[in-house]
Amino acid sequence: MFKSNLKLYRTKKNITQLELAEKTGVTKDYISMIERGKRNPGIFLAKKIAVILDATLDEIFFGN
Repeated sequence: MFKSNLKLYRTKKNITQLELAEKTGVTKDYISMIERGKRNPGIFLAKKIAVILDATLDEIFFGN
């Protein structure tokens, strides 16, 4: 698993886990697992999250 800044970027955009889940087509629990480092999103989900949060994959998922 890798370090994720997902929660940081999600909260900066004032988006709840449920809202992000609905926009990406996954469950709130899955978003929570990504944030806690329990799951890694696939590339298509990661790209979708990055677009929604207006950030790069590197910024969100690799801490750059």
